Amino acid sequence: MKRKTVKSSNIRSIGYNVDTNVLEVEFNGGAVYHYLDVDTKSVVELIFADSIGKYFAQKIKANFKFIKGEYSV
Repeated sequence: MKRKTVKSSNIRSIGYNVDTNVLEVEFNGGAVYHYLDVDTKSVVELIFADSIGKYFAQKIKANFKFIKGEYSV
C-alpha cells in the first residue's frame, strides 16, 4: 500500500485501501499499524484534521481494531 507523508509530530505517513477499508499508519519511530474496517469518512477527516495526531488518538486508535507490523492488504 502506498502511503503519503503527513505533517504530524507522531505520525510519518498514512495510506488507505478503499477496497478493504484498511488504514495503514507509519509512526515516526518506524512502527507500522493497520487499522481495520475504517470508513472512508474517518480517513478524510483524519487527513484534513487540524491536528492529525489528536484526531488519530481520539477517533481512530480508540475505535478501530489493529494489526501491528507489515502485512499484505
